[in-house]
Amino acid sequence: MSKSRARSKARKVLALSLAAAVQWTVLAQEPEAPMVQDVEVQFVGGASLAREKVLANMQTRVGKKYDERVVEDDIRNLYATGNVNNVRIYGERRPDGVKVIVVLQAKAKVGEVLLSGVQKLKEGRIRKEIGTKPGDVLNEASIEADRQKVLDYYAGKGFTEVEVRTRIQSDEAAGTASVSFEVQEGDKVEIRAVRFEGNSAVSTGDLRKAVKTKPKNMLSFLTKSGRVNADQLEQDAIAIRELYQDRGYVDVEVAPARVERSGSEAEVVFELREGRQYRVGKVTYAGARVITADELAAKAKVQEGAIYSPQKVRADIKGIQDLYGIKGYVDLQAIADTTLSGEGVIDVAFQVEEGAQNYVQHVNITGNVRTKDKVIRREMAVQPGDIYNTVRVDASKQRLQNLNYFSKVDIFPGDTLVPGRKDVNVTVEEKRTGNLMFGAGFSSIDSLLGFAEISQSNFDLFNWPNFTGGGQRFRIRTQYGTRRKDFVISLTEPYFMDYRVSLGGELFYREASFVSTVYNERRYGFDLNSRKALNDFLSARVGYRIENIGIFDLDPGVSKQIREEEGDRVKSQIYSGLTYDTRDSVFLTRKGERVDFQAFVAGGPLAGKTDIYGFSLEGAKYFNFKWDTILTINAEIGNVTTWAGGDRVPIFDRLYLGGANNLRGFRFRDVGPKDDDGQPIGGLSLARATIEYTFPVIDKVRGALFYDVGMVGKGSYSYNGDLNSDIGIGVRLELPIGPVRIDYGIPVQTDPFNNSGGRFQFNIGYQF
Repeated sequence: MSKSRARSKARKVLALSLAAAVQWTVLAQEPEAPMVQDVEVQFVGGASLAREKVLANMQTRVGKKYDERVVEDDIRNLYATGNVNNVRIYGERRPDGVKVIVVLQAKAKVGEVLLSGVQKLKEGRIRKEIGTKPGDVLNEASIEADRQKVLDYYAGKGFTEVEVRTRIQSDEAAGTASVSFEVQEGDKVEIRAVRFEGNSAVSTGDLRKAVKTKPKNMLSFLTKSGRVNADQLEQDAIAIRELYQDRGYVDVEVAPARVERSGSEAEVVFELREGRQYRVGKVTYAGARVITADELAAKAKVQEGAIYSPQKVRADIKGIQDLYGIKGYVDLQAIADTTLSGEGVIDVAFQVEEGAQNYVQHVNITGNVRTKDKVIRREMAVQPGDIYNTVRVDASKQRLQNLNYFSKVDIFPGDTLVPGRKDVNVTVEEKRTGNLMFGAGFSSIDSLLGFAEISQSNFDLFNWPNFTGGGQRFRIRTQYGTRRKDFVISLTEPYFMDYRVSLGGELFYREASFVSTVYNERRYGFDLNSRKALNDFLSARVGYRIENIGIFDLDPGVSKQIREEEGDRVKSQIYSGLTYDTRDSVFLTRKGERVDFQAFVAGGPLAGKTDIYGFSLEGAKYFNFKWDTILTINAEIGNVTTWAGGDRVPIFDRLYLGGANNLRGFRFRDVGPKDDDGQPIGGLSLARATIEYTFPVIDKVRGALFYDVGMVGKGSYSYNGDLNSDIGIGVRLELPIGPVRIDYGIPVQTDPFNNSGGRFQFNIGYQF
């Protein structure tokens, strides 16, 4: 735009603004507000915004009285659309009322998006990173965000020298703009080594574990290692510094990572100066009265003579806050002063201002538009009248976050007019809780499988037509694969009748061919279940299930034992169970234990054609050793038998071993009794055990060594069957597409029907 045109436009806008000011002054002196007779829209520059859209965002209309406050709201509303750069509204007095004139400068629209300079990557893939599209309103912040996304994509592919420039060319007459992204790719760089200079107190191995920047290796196509990432290098320098400081080297200096290029390869070098190691001198506590200094010292991580660690000092401050917070001292202030008191000695002085003890007055909730108040209140571990326990308040925040209903949860104390009383203020920001997912997977049991699922984790059956806000969980899932077909619809109320007891129901249809090579199995029915947590680690469950189970599509030459199973049976059963679980994580468990007991009874007074009962008991123990290695010991026993005159245990309720989830050196269900043709027909008792040792290889990759052993007895409570066992190796991959587990098991002990060849077992699951 020329300077003369810019000055001309500025003068026009200024003149219109002055005219508007004069008109408003005149109209303000009117004893009665005049009626709006006409609304005229004038554009400065190109008219890229429709007149109807302008009027739709205004309350000032023909036939209404002219009101300056409404005009001010109209201006704010027009700016809020994000479609205008400048807007003025004024009224011209007419004999029969007032004419309202709207003068605005609309933002240009994107006419075209150009991309140049892309040679080493696919242009179509780069365009996917650019959100700005033709027809969009020109937004420079969005264009800059697109530029950064292109930079990040190139960096993720190893192009660390890439430059991306943006250019905007405007056509004011047309009200459009052309947006250009100009790329200079540079060379692709791969990391071949990560070195550390200046370290002696901390081993190179420990430093390698602390940083996430890794050299390229054979699994880099999965782990994305071997790429130079400036942000990650900064985070790695911080991680090195924290590692040293935690070992007492407070003065450690870590220089910015140095990248030494040699063609397309690079070495990343972290240079550091360790300094000296510090120890703790005197530790004092001032201001502590409600809790004595001796009590605080007994809980502290910082002890006299120990290696000084800033992280432990911060942990002790948090510990003091928690000790007082349990007692309701919300306004407690705790700080730590450190003083150099000698050669390599640091004194630590904790200062405490206790404040007053407080109780909860009210629990106030804001920000929840869809979610009912009671859904939030029932997760609160503090209630009106309780001591304001900050530890329980933190637990309440974690519970609300675990619901996954909210993008943000804040809980903070609020002052009241009553001394010693504070409100608990809960502020939430809701997010979408419904999901539509499509996925696929592959395993050595299910083979190729695809699924589609609609779920709502904050469902409300009685809130028509939105059906959200009640905290219920609703799911419809269908699966279709080469060896199975499933359809499930389920609903769970986690707080039935507002008690901490969940109640759920499920309608299902399942059809599978993977259970046998000579017949198919079909199940459909209904399940009603309830679950209650007895304490933090123990939970109980009970349920009722009725289903029709059919064996069909039998091969012509199957044995008599399998042929007599053909047809449908109704199974009506009740079941119950107890679970004790102290695992630190359900994804990658490092320590803890899990014990699960379940029992069921079917038939008899429950009707149906299947009169059986059974139980299973499974336990697992996890040990975390040096270098983040994990030892897992897992064992299980089970039994099933007839009662109430039952003729036999049907083939679909018998017990089996073999496959990816237990004895990995054998085919699925191949361990146990077989018919005359060598086809698995299962047994009535089962016992197995597994010992597995996993170890880190590189980030997100773990190796595994395992031993499995087990047997399936033909009769009930018969644990003297032929033992089958295997040894093997495996790999565990934690990938963005999901977890991948690959095992290769070699049988050691086999029964007469099993071959001794090794087998691969694997599970791969992902969503897209």
